[in-house]
Amino acid sequence: MPREIDDRKKRKALRKLRKAAELAQQGLGPPLTDWEKTFLEDVGERIETYGAAFADLSKGPESEALSALQARKLQEIDRKARGKPRGGFRSKKPRPAARIRQINEDIDPDDTPLPPARTEARPGLRLIETPATPPPAQASKDSKPPRPRLRLVHTSPCDDVSPD
Repeated sequence: MPREIDDRKKRKALRKLRKAAELAQQGLGPPLTDWEKTFLEDVGERIETYGAAFADLSKGPESEALSALQARKLQEIDRKARGKPRGGFRSKKPRPAARIRQINEDIDPDDTPLPPARTEARPGLRLIETPATPPPAQASKDSKPPRPRLRLVHTSPCDDVSPD
């Protein structure tokens, strides 16, 4: 039962099939396998007989002569017949290292002045650890162990600041 397919689309699909078969016979690329040859013949016969090469409309648009997978396979056969490399996964080539200029190489170490030394005392922080608390006699499963307390005390060169 033929479907109503536009004659131009049928002719275009048949022309692609014939072109791929002719290129394969010229021998520009590797020879086609038996399966690929029968694929080209069978698809061509189905298009001429039924107007389309597929019956299940879930495989492609109703107005097309070839399903999506048939069109893809025809494209692969055409590329193979022309001798073009197949697409696919290729390993990435390593990128060349970036050209980075080191500015320190341009500076003579004898000419650089040193920063002035600091003479004033800087206030700092010191850590005071609290004594460890003894573990409770009975710890329940729901309670978490107490977190250790750390206290930071701001120190300064002046002695008039008390730690508490």
